[in-house]
Amino acid sequence: MDAGQPQHRPINSDGILLFTTRIMRLFAYGFLSVILVLYLAALGMSEWEIGLLVTLILVGDTVISLWITTNADRIGRRRMLIAGAALMLFAGILFAFTRNYIFLLIAGTIGVISPSGNEVGPFLALEQAALTQIVPDNRRTHIFAWYNLVGAFATGFGALCGGGLAQALQGGGMTSLDSYRIVVIVYALFGLALGLIFTRLSAGVEAPAGARAASRRLNLGLHRSRKVVAQLSALFAMDAFAGGLVLQSFVAYWFHVRYGVQPAILGSIFFGANLLAGMSALSAVRIAGRIGLINTMVFTHIPSNILLILVPLMPSLPLAVAVLLLRFSISQMDVPTRQSYTMAVVDPNERSAAAGVTGVARTLGAAVAPSITGQLMASAPLLSAPFVLAGSVKILYDLLLYRSFKALKPPEETREAT
Repeated sequence: MDAGQPQHRPINSDGILLFTTRIMRLFAYGFLSVILVLYLAALGMSEWEIGLLVTLILVGDTVISLWITTNADRIGRRRMLIAGAALMLFAGILFAFTRNYIFLLIAGTIGVISPSGNEVGPFLALEQAALTQIVPDNRRTHIFAWYNLVGAFATGFGALCGGGLAQALQGGGMTSLDSYRIVVIVYALFGLALGLIFTRLSAGVEAPAGARAASRRLNLGLHRSRKVVAQLSALFAMDAFAGGLVLQSFVAYWFHVRYGVQPAILGSIFFGANLLAGMSALSAVRIAGRIGLINTMVFTHIPSNILLILVPLMPSLPLAVAVLLLRFSISQMDVPTRQSYTMAVVDPNERSAAAGVTGVARTLGAAVAPSITGQLMASAPLLSAPFVLAGSVKILYDLLLYRSFKALKPPEETREAT
């Protein structure tokens, strides 16, 4: 634990602002994710072109996020968060007002677009580092659980509103393409709003002066924890690759193709799914307090992945939705525990970099997958293959994670053991 770290102080004004930006950003991501693939298809793109575009979106996000997060402690976390918001605005504007595939590639590669409804860009890593700095060790997992809970609720509500808005506009006589474009424009405006809020953060979210000085001498901002971060990054990339096969946008498209589900209903499905996911993140705190962070990450994730494999095997839409919702009800227990664990096992002056490097690894892993999903979904017999492949790879990740890190405990678990 950091010297001088507050022990019982409630979350401060910076924490409230970071929770606010989390809610707004995840609402925008969910708002866009339900219609993104439908929008690209309405522009005339094939499944293969869409898959390639989503892959390049994630690759570009990786490069930008790596540079921002590994330099944030030196240049300033607030400045980098504002830069990320500007990239979100840039991407939204270009996606809304061009049909040119090359321009869309540029916007997706340089800007911040979330095809999954989940975090992309530098925001998560920098906010994790800032939150870890302003809360004590024994509250870290609790704060991260609430941070993920409000994000999941925001994503779900965003999906509901995005799908509902598109459906309402179409019902009012607007074409599908134009209704989806309105959703993209609203997404861009959220980027502008985020940038304004980030300017209100205090200097308290910045890395300590000593950490900023040390970060100038570090390789990617890492030193003592380089090996641990490298191992975690490799495993997280594997998990993210599997997740990238079943991005929310592709799952929405799968329901649309297989069962003819319309945008408003898709929004309702993912609204419920994300609410359940958020509750699962919160319940992870109590479980982690009893069995530890690593055990919680692994032993809740495996059943979730078995359910993922079962979704396309269901014989009807209601059963497929039920299994998907059941899967989401336990799917996010590993998220706050994973974030908390990563922040706990690295030095304070490595937190932004560690969160950034592991986040970039996840983005890289996820970036490879959409082009594969696009190819599979272009073939009717293989439409459901991404679910089975994703679940199988995720289970392998769980087993490898447990074998590699079951002996490395975070500080609070080490103190309890002694």
